[in-house]
Amino acid sequence: MASELGGSGIRDALVILGAAGVVIPAFARLKISPVIGFILVGAAIGPAGLGALVPQHPWLEAVTITDRARIEPFAESGILLLLFAIGLELSFRRLWAMKSAVFGLGGLQMLATATLVGSVLLLAGATPGSAAVLGLALAMSSTALVMPLVGTGTATGRAALAMLLFQDLSLVPILFLLDAKGSAGELAQVVLGGAAAVAALLIAGRLLLPMLFAQAARTKSPELFLATSLLVVMLASLATGAAGLGAIMGALIAGLLIAETDYHSEVEVITAPLRGLALGIFLITVGMRLDVAALLARWPAVLSATLAILAVKSLLIYLLLRWRRARAATAIETGFLMASPSELTLIVLGSAFAAGAISAAEASFWTIVTALGLTVTPLLAALGGKLSRQVDPDALAAGPDPEPGQTLILGFGRVGRLVADMLGTHGRPYVGVDGDVDTVADARRAGYRTVFGDVSRGDIVERFRCGNAAAVVLTMNEPVLTVRLTRAIRQACPELTIVARARDNSHAAELYKAGATDAVPETMEGSLQMSEAVLVDIGVAMGPVIASIHEKRSELRAAIMLEGELAEEPALGRRR
Repeated sequence: MASELGGSGIRDALVILGAAGVVIPAFARLKISPVIGFILVGAAIGPAGLGALVPQHPWLEAVTITDRARIEPFAESGILLLLFAIGLELSFRRLWAMKSAVFGLGGLQMLATATLVGSVLLLAGATPGSAAVLGLALAMSSTALVMPLVGTGTATGRAALAMLLFQDLSLVPILFLLDAKGSAGELAQVVLGGAAAVAALLIAGRLLLPMLFAQAARTKSPELFLATSLLVVMLASLATGAAGLGAIMGALIAGLLIAETDYHSEVEVITAPLRGLALGIFLITVGMRLDVAALLARWPAVLSATLAILAVKSLLIYLLLRWRRARAATAIETGFLMASPSELTLIVLGSAFAAGAISAAEASFWTIVTALGLTVTPLLAALGGKLSRQVDPDALAAGPDPEPGQTLILGFGRVGRLVADMLGTHGRPYVGVDGDVDTVADARRAGYRTVFGDVSRGDIVERFRCGNAAAVVLTMNEPVLTVRLTRAIRQACPELTIVARARDNSHAAELYKAGATDAVPETMEGSLQMSEAVLVDIGVAMGPVIASIHEKRSELRAAIMLEGELAEEPALGRRR
């Protein structure tokens, strides 16, 4: 047992982690997507690469993976975590708003692409059954690669997501129809069972998830938060898998449910490293499917088939989006992005071969084509983005759709609440963020708009869309963290108004140097308020007192900014 573990599992883990340690920094230095690196590493260390030389050179066994099946469960976990991440970025409200795009655009793309590809294969000599199956399989595009490349915040991302969601949903009926033992009654049973499972998940999620994550948040333990998140994903995946809908549907639903809670941003940050590693393992398994020897032996046919699939899908998606009045830039970029086959294509090919719908030669050939297409997906994405900018530069300059301008208050204690009160008095929208679950709960009960989030972890700018905010107010009583966040936000958002709470004048000077628009020292404001009170109480008129207080505040602020090594004009983003 121990020798088997040492000779397989641990060795495979070392090979994968070693590959990740080499690929990510090397390709980052070359400014190339690490996606390509992982796939190429998979091809090199897989059974068809260096693994084929192990019988002649046994020492190569230490740096190869000879059995792809051993790590495929981890790759499947990567796909589940990816669908979970997509659910976190969405919400049921956004998903409902996309229903016409998912079932309209997504359904039309799937049907049109499968029909066109199947017809071409039929003319090329394939049987009607294999042409139909291959058409459906090759019509799919890679959720695992496309969504990390484009996100969901742009028109391209939303169009791609609509089509990918329909493809993910269509996997279940496709696999069911490939089962020769399937019947209409069994299909109806799957539909009813799936609906019941989804309904149960929705009810349980609404009732239990807020309490579950609240308890995890109170412990202040990132490990417990991660374990709770993974538990929710796995339970949901098991539920939908047992109902016949497939595990990926459960992962998506788990993400959607958590997106409705106050803890979605925290879950997203904590699970991000695990999602990245799992996705890397999946990409390595994709590379392992690249049989370099077979590719070289049949390179004219493989290259022709790959180019034909890429051209047909990209052109068809471009025409569909233009027909639906999408901008030319969006249509071009989405067409290139969605041109390659999918990881789901590999699943359909395997099931079709097992069911006898396609031959072993067809399954092998199209597996190589699919793996090659997945390998070039990042290159296609870059090419599509470049062409779209040339054709319609204004569309790309606009960037993601902006959210309604609101002030982001980081830290929602007594100072944060007072800032929120004043913003509310003047009718300005805001959202408060705090890492203490009880503080958030109390604020929500009092009618404040707040969410849970630990601002000390992750990319604060990306998580809370600071670029779309009207202003950011930092009220935490943590001097080092406040300076670090101020510097990070200023670097990402040069024109954003940043107002920060300072402990004293020296801390305020650091904040100005880091890029704060305004830094408000507690000691200075407390002294000014005491001065105002005593002057009024001893009989000085209110008007002259207020004027002198304002003058003194400006004088002190100028001195602090001078200490922060700033010119007379304050930091970028100051009152415009």
